Amino acid sequence: MSNLSSLLVAVNLAMRQRDDARKALQAALAAQQAARAQLEQLNDYARETEARWGVRADADMKPEVMYHHIQFMGRLGHAAGLQTTVVGDHEGRVNMARQTLLQAELRLASLSKVVDKRRSDIELANARREQKQTDERASLRYRNSQQEH
Repeated sequence: MSNLSSLLVAVNLAMRQRDDARKALQAALAAQQAARAQLEQLNDYARETEARWGVRADADMKPEVMYHHIQFMGRLGHAAGLQTTVVGDHEGRVNMARQTLLQAELRLASLSKVVDKRRSDIELANARREQKQTDERASLRYRNSQQEH
């Protein structure tokens, strides 16, 4: 029975680890979604800025204004590139969190199977012991009844 209680402690620990892994995955997914939203905002802003610039492209522009616009768009493109890297990093974290969750679920499932098997073995041993006791009592009753006759 001590072995079974040790296994039950291990199952409870595995459940907590699985729950923690699930929470970590949810957090990683939320962070990834936030990073993607930020990247989308940067890309939308770049498109809007280019659209506004395109409307004014036929206007007479000073070289300084064009230079600043080109510089700004370059910086905006650089920021979008950095954010793309951040999104990729988050994707890696999500994949690692998924793998950790999968391993935790597999460990919990295998421990649960061991516990089920152990319980089945204990129940079988108890049933056999009870059957043996019943057989012994029946045998004693039979012998006693034979001796009385």
